[in-house]
Amino acid sequence: MKKINLNGSWLVRRMGKEEAAWLPGMVPGCVDTDLLAAGEIPDPFYRDNELQVMWVGEADWLYRRAFEVPPSFLALDTVLLRCTGLDTLATIQINGQEIGRTDNMFRTWEFDVKPFLRPGENEIAIAFESALRIGQEYLSRRYIHSWSTDTHKLPGGNYVRKAAYHFGWDWGPKLVTCGIWRDIELLGFGARLEDVHRLQDHSRTGQVMLRAQVRVAGAGKQMVRCAVTYGGEVVAAQTSKIEDGFAGLDLAITNPQLWWPNGLGEHPLYEVTVHLVDEQDTTLDTWQKRVGLRTLVLDRHEDEWGESFQFVVNGVPFFAKGANWIPADNFVTRIPDRHYRRLLEDTALANMNMLRVWGGGIYEQDIFYDLCDELGICIWQDFMFACATYPTFDDGFMATVEQEAIDNIQRLRHHACLALWCGNNELEQGLVSESWTPISMSLSDYGRLFDELLPELVAVHDQQTDYWPSSPHSPHGNRYDWNNPRWGDAHVWEVWHGKEPFEYYRSCQHRFCSEFGFQSFPEPHTVYGYTLPEERNITSYVMEHHQRSGIGNQTIIHYMLDWFRMPTSFENTLWLSQIVQGTSMRYAVEHWRRSMPRGMGTLYWQLNDCWPVASWASLDYFGRWKALHYMARRLNAPVIVSGVEDVTRGTVAIHVTSDRLDEEAGEVRWLVTTVAGGRVADGRLPVIIPAQADQLVTELQLQELINQYGARDLLIWLELYDAVGNLCTQSLVTLVRPKHLALLDPQIDVSFAPSADGTATAVTLEAQQTALWVWLAAAESALRLSDNFFHLRPGQPVTVLVQDADDAALASLRAQSLFDTYR
Repeated sequence: MKKINLNGSWLVRRMGKEEAAWLPGMVPGCVDTDLLAAGEIPDPFYRDNELQVMWVGEADWLYRRAFEVPPSFLALDTVLLRCTGLDTLATIQINGQEIGRTDNMFRTWEFDVKPFLRPGENEIAIAFESALRIGQEYLSRRYIHSWSTDTHKLPGGNYVRKAAYHFGWDWGPKLVTCGIWRDIELLGFGARLEDVHRLQDHSRTGQVMLRAQVRVAGAGKQMVRCAVTYGGEVVAAQTSKIEDGFAGLDLAITNPQLWWPNGLGEHPLYEVTVHLVDEQDTTLDTWQKRVGLRTLVLDRHEDEWGESFQFVVNGVPFFAKGANWIPADNFVTRIPDRHYRRLLEDTALANMNMLRVWGGGIYEQDIFYDLCDELGICIWQDFMFACATYPTFDDGFMATVEQEAIDNIQRLRHHACLALWCGNNELEQGLVSESWTPISMSLSDYGRLFDELLPELVAVHDQQTDYWPSSPHSPHGNRYDWNNPRWGDAHVWEVWHGKEPFEYYRSCQHRFCSEFGFQSFPEPHTVYGYTLPEERNITSYVMEHHQRSGIGNQTIIHYMLDWFRMPTSFENTLWLSQIVQGTSMRYAVEHWRRSMPRGMGTLYWQLNDCWPVASWASLDYFGRWKALHYMARRLNAPVIVSGVEDVTRGTVAIHVTSDRLDEEAGEVRWLVTTVAGGRVADGRLPVIIPAQADQLVTELQLQELINQYGARDLLIWLELYDAVGNLCTQSLVTLVRPKHLALLDPQIDVSFAPSADGTATAVTLEAQQTALWVWLAAAESALRLSDNFFHLRPGQPVTVLVQDADDAALASLRAQSLFDTYR
């Protein structure tokens, strides 16, 4: 196998304008980032510059470059142009001759180009038509419906196989880009490994059988050799002849080290290498991947609550804790590997074990899945269909989708993290009916893709990963039954879209919740980056431009005033919105964890952002932790203690919930104080913490205390200790909304010292009065903190580690709390 890499420097210019100059282009990349680098457009994320650059998506663009081909390369039997990502509608020419066209940004395209090449210098040119214009042309011939094209989404995206969020979403801008967004290269060979599929057999005790099914292109008397290594040592190897282009190798791995999701065990990875060799033992081609040894299935069986919906790893059901993932930038080619690593490491730090790759974005970059393998983050993988009807009546559309699915199934199936293939996002929520209507597609055309083609392709190309048609979906019918939570997975949006109170979550009995969420603003430093000082009011034009959920700002304020007092500044409004968001998610996540094993998963919407914006994310565009992400780490801890208050009865039910595989001993302690911090009552109770279950420990009877002190002056502090007296987890219960607590100035004292290992600054906080939702912030920079948005009791100091903070940041560091938002 010989390769000529065509990544790097290209030239790009706008088509249809003869005076347009050639500009430097970068591959992989996109036209928007090339124009930004050349100074031709302003930053579309700043203020409302998005509106000034939307013309880019309406134009056609031409990329070109020269490259050298040595005569020896052309002497090879086959020469292919391999394009792993062209966005989207492209016409490719080599030396002035058209060699192919593309219509799908998610596919890998290969073209036989040997007849078009010459020794020495050659030129390649790729012309990109506007996907926005072409999609709208198709739409004008036959309208097919897509949600929200009258508000925050451009029409036509459902006709072209391009990332739907490029056309806008209720958290993202309308920036319809194009370009060569993944690697492009020439391949020359006589024979090559065309496909390698690895399968696992865990049926034998103490052994895992790995089978490699190999398909070879190119005639000859080749052999394939497969080796499995772990920790640098070869643990299994085999050689096989190729017959009729195929070979199968079976490798027995003894004493297998199993892969487990985050929080349940380690995530060891074995390296599998397949070499294609000729009779002279010369390596012709190599396939190398990391695999985790595990079984991972979606388990659905009849039980006392209906039909289960739970993931089972290595025979063990586990509660899925996590969030939904969207692309981390509108221009995905500029996301560095280090940013992927930070976002995913922060996912693991929040005790999450699953992400859902949502169907309106992209099949993610390889680095994303590699990191999820390393970190034990399971992936619910949507196919790229979301919130729209699709032209499945068109054979050409179905043909390109079929190859798209094959390409991505084959690319991703080896990953240990891959838990599920899902057909689409929310089509069954209101976009499917018996026949085509102005707002829905027919059940038969829907089924042609999601009930027939995609499950068939998964069954053929990835026999060891389950398929689920839609999210949400009920297996008892082709449309989701919103009134019956006994089957399938659900998207629960009654809180937020339906304006139901946070307590509504406690009435939910769903088996798995793959979407629910609440918005907040990003922190002030992020907002300062896209606003001018005079625009820093949440009702300003620019702030509302960076809010894509229509009445999103009003909804944040609606719930804020339901729970908290009116904040006294713009910055306090931003911070308090994050506390509201975290409070909402606390009600949801604690409830669903307490519902084990009836409910076995919570994936909140959403983990991350693609630009700086008010959204449901817990990590903003820059990866800065919102209050929710700190709270999520506590909510998703392996063992939690939580309280369910009943104000009418004057009780608090104390629950202990554990995801751990073994039961353990512990002790629950509770303390009732006044708001000022005075001790009113306390108690403790030994407890056996059950494995993978919730336990109602006791119910506190507080009516007498309420009669004596009043509900507004009582705080109930819950703590769980392990068998040797270490604090594992804690929680706070109030009997009234926080806005009605008579909080006093907490007078928080802050002191500094080097951390024990010298890598950070230890900041210790101690309050003279009770301080709720304490957070640290610096005047001039965002901070990387070990904890934030926690509660302080008088006499109970908390130490937070601050990483990578300079002297100026530490000098401006100050502690704030709920009390500060309204004084």
